[in-house]
Amino acid sequence: MNHYETVFILNPVLSEDQIKETVKKYEDFLVSNGAKMIAKEDWGLKKLAYPIQNKKSGFYHLFEYTVDGEVINPLEVEFRRDERFMRYLTVALDKHAISWAERRREKLKQKA
Repeated sequence: MNHYETVFILNPVLSEDQIKETVKKYEDFLVSNGAKMIAKEDWGLKKLAYPIQNKKSGFYHLFEYTVDGEVINPLEVEFRRDERFMRYLTVALDKHAISWAERRREKLKQKA
């Protein structure tokens, strides 16, 4: 089981219900393939550095999870097929990135 982090940008024209439905769909996809969700964050609507698909903003979301490596490719294929996704990035976290992510989550808890 490897530790992964996926950040994705959803189309800004989606309603709040459509966004929640999309996030839930892919969270369920990961869990059904044996993933253990560690963290899930909604970063909200953010302005993009450059236009993507003629859009200047997008809804950012982050998933942090542990799963076997062979699940990542089917996940990214699903991302490519879904028109609601503008961009995504999945990275495998090493021990330093894992500890940094834990510290970041603790800081977010303290702020809330």
